[in-house]
Amino acid sequence: MPSKKKKFNARFPPARIKKIMQTDEDIGKVSQAVPVLISKALEIFLEALVKKSHEKTKARNAKTMTRSHIKQCIENESKFDFLKDLVEGVPDMPCEEDDTNSNEAHTQEPKQKHARRGRPPKKSTGTSKCWNKQ
Repeated sequence: MPSKKKKFNARFPPARIKKIMQTDEDIGKVSQAVPVLISKALEIFLEALVKKSHEKTKARNAKTMTRSHIKQCIENESKFDFLKDLVEGVPDMPCEEDDTNSNEAHTQEPKQKHARRGRPPKKSTGTSKCWNKQ
């Protein structure tokens, strides 16, 4: 009689997780259930991080979650302490007091545009290359 294997619904591909795990020389063989369990743990972890970040975003009446919201969540929640090194370079969110005074700051003086770095933009000829082919 053939064995009935249960198919797990994983959001993150267990094959890729297994491949990442095996890049470490200390890890030998990996049982089939381990990548599935790690996939589920990763899903639960990301769900918690996104929910907390969403709360921070809504508290600031923002429509878009930014990396600053995620940084604030990581810094305020003790269970995300292990991620603090990753978000050190992310700019902090402006204080709420700064947001209320932002209208006054915009009326005082317009900001100067920074000099553009890199290759200058292409000059348009007005016609597309597709139309020139015949």
